[in-house]
Amino acid sequence: MSAGAASAAHATLDNGHVKSSYARWAPIYDLVFSLVMRAGRLAAVAAADRPMGRVLDVGVGTGLELPMFDQRTRLVGVDLCEPMLRQAQRRLIDKSLQNVDGLLVMDATRLAFPDASFDAVVAPYVLTVVPDPHAMLDELLRVVKPGGEIVLVNHVGAETGLIAKLEAWLGTRSAHLGWRPQFQWAVLGGWIEARPAARLLERRALAPFGLFTLARLKRV
Repeated sequence: MSAGAASAAHATLDNGHVKSSYARWAPIYDLVFSLVMRAGRLAAVAAADRPMGRVLDVGVGTGLELPMFDQRTRLVGVDLCEPMLRQAQRRLIDKSLQNVDGLLVMDATRLAFPDASFDAVVAPYVLTVVPDPHAMLDELLRVVKPGGEIVLVNHVGAETGLIAKLEAWLGTRSAHLGWRPQFQWAVLGGWIEARPAARLLERRALAPFGLFTLARLKRV
């Protein structure tokens, strides 16, 4: 699919669609997604964990990764969807997570934190959800301290073959799904190349079946 066609296919994905989609997902999100995404969350937490430090969890959702962090790591979670955050709040109570300083409704492209507020930022499975990934990445870079890391986990779409065609078809239904199935590495890679303050430390495929990709970025 050409860049123009891909843009047109995804043009209807906006914050309103994301909020409404994930409000529908909230009651069953853990049941549907916890297992398939667990390896990615564990990898993201292993890279982002900062005992005695402060970590921002962007797109925290129902809080599935929060219990995976070291209890000495101070956490703040943000998400656009309030019903998802209500599930996360229940998890804090059930798991007695005393190291979470707040769960806030917030747009990842307009974070209400001062510059250089966090030792690390983790954003699992978020790049395919936000309407403007570059705006979100700019905000993550802004709020992480120099020397700190941005840790991303995301599905990266196929470029050719049957899977690419399937993802292109699903992409026309992005608004209903609440995410882009056809996200390409070039979206992230191009952003890194254009930002002298961002350096790619690691890129690797994750289980299951290499479906997801871990990317670690350093703010220099």
